[in-house]
Amino acid sequence: MAMAATAWLWVEVPVRVDWPAVAAQCAWAGEQARAFLVVPAVRLLVLLSLAMTVMILLEKLFVAAVCYAAKAFGHRPESRYQWRPIAASACKTGGDDEEDGIVVVGSAAFPVVLVQIPMYNEREVYKVSIGAACALEWPSDRMVIQVLDDSTDPVVKDLVKIECQRWKSKGVNIRYEVRQNRKGYKAGALKEGLMRDYVRECEFIAMFDADFQPESDFLLRTIPFLVHNPDIALVQARWKFVNSDECLLTRFQEMSLDYHFKFEQEAGSIVYSFFGFNGTAGVWRISAINDAGGWKERTTVEDMDLAVRTALLGLKFVYVGAVKVKSELPSTFKAYRFQQHRWSCGPANLFKKMLVEILHNKKVSFWSKLHLLYDFFFVGKITAHTVTFIYYCFAIPVSVFFPEIQIPLWGVVYVPTVITLCKALGSPSSFHLVILWVLFENVMSLHRIKATITGLLDARRVNEWVVTEKLGDANKTEPAMEGLDDVQVIDVDLTTPLVPKLEKRRTRLWDKYNCSEIFVGTCIIICGCYDVLYANKGYYIYLFIQGLAFLVVGFEYIGTCPPSTE
Repeated sequence: MAMAATAWLWVEVPVRVDWPAVAAQCAWAGEQARAFLVVPAVRLLVLLSLAMTVMILLEKLFVAAVCYAAKAFGHRPESRYQWRPIAASACKTGGDDEEDGIVVVGSAAFPVVLVQIPMYNEREVYKVSIGAACALEWPSDRMVIQVLDDSTDPVVKDLVKIECQRWKSKGVNIRYEVRQNRKGYKAGALKEGLMRDYVRECEFIAMFDADFQPESDFLLRTIPFLVHNPDIALVQARWKFVNSDECLLTRFQEMSLDYHFKFEQEAGSIVYSFFGFNGTAGVWRISAINDAGGWKERTTVEDMDLAVRTALLGLKFVYVGAVKVKSELPSTFKAYRFQQHRWSCGPANLFKKMLVEILHNKKVSFWSKLHLLYDFFFVGKITAHTVTFIYYCFAIPVSVFFPEIQIPLWGVVYVPTVITLCKALGSPSSFHLVILWVLFENVMSLHRIKATITGLLDARRVNEWVVTEKLGDANKTEPAMEGLDDVQVIDVDLTTPLVPKLEKRRTRLWDKYNCSEIFVGTCIIICGCYDVLYANKGYYIYLFIQGLAFLVVGFEYIGTCPPSTE
């Protein structure tokens, strides 16, 4: 009835709509919104981006100046701190005279060291990491190797256990440890590992992820820093990559990480005696870990959490770039994307949780707190992860629609170029890849800004932990099941499948491709077309290339494909 009455009124009462007037009113409202809301907002965004870009530029120039000055003046860790080889102790037995007595060389001068190797379903790399740890040069009675296996795959768990038993039969003091659940992920495993009774005798702890292979003299070159300098809590070694030439993705990662180690870690060690612990390839003083409150599970960057809390005690960190530890880079884009989410989300979340604690700390100087809050967290972990996408992938493309917004040439060309050249100094041999590397880093900024915002807001994926997939030599050789020497073979009932047979499902389009990259790339290319046809600002060359880079990643033309499990 109501509808009928409405229809009757519409018919009986003559209503005439002046559509041209409505269109004019809408156009006027749009112009007002554009003039007083959209343009000021975009202009403010550009100004903030320029300011943050200058912050990053100053930080890069400072880091480069420190590192080159240290190299010019021979400022090595061994010259800044006491360092001398640990010599075996000698004692005389069997007589009072030197001729009658027998000189016995012992290992009492060597501190007891715990070597921890956390693992989670590391089928492809468990043997190389355990083997490298067992080959470390250190008195066998002064070293304990602890394999912390959180594997959920029973076959992998048995393989790791057998490998540990094999080395134990050779006289290596190796312990295989498992726990009932994966609470706290890696931090939980490390925390529980330190609670074992035999750890009480250990003074230092060396940590290696499952794909890391330290050289045999690793402990001999790092432990002396801790032995002769009581105020040092951590000695960090440099990562070296065994598969950096596998594909363009791994080459890009090597360029980024080489700059991080050669410049950022080096400068932090020289100027502030502080840097973020990389979670592996480092040696800690166990008492420092305990004094800082031990491992905490509140973020996905438990290593950085521990480092910051230890720095607030006034203890020092040393980076030794001459000591290199081999490791593997993720070669699939999916694995790399999950890793970058954790590395971007965790620091932002830690910054939020530790801000008040850092401000109220009384044990370190004002300048140390300023470095932590501004340089380490705000510029290094927040600004660097957000301004790249906001400025290069949003503000610059959108500015072509607004003739009123003119970005200065120094902000579009000069400053970004200098920043890029500073970061490229970490890998001179890859300088020819700099342009492609920058385009790829801009693509990855999409995921980094999402992860950073997630960490700051404590959003849904804030504690997401996906273990970085390691392929080992899976693409080159037969599976790691071969070459088990004389180790016992696992008895498996072949009539019962280990994993239930799954029905093959049809892959959905949004699961097959990276739709967010495709969307952003398409939008940037549209902006480039508008610049060519109407704006004429000259940004179209960059916009077309950057948009194409997003599409390449969106359609998965980057990285390698994991080996087939069929």
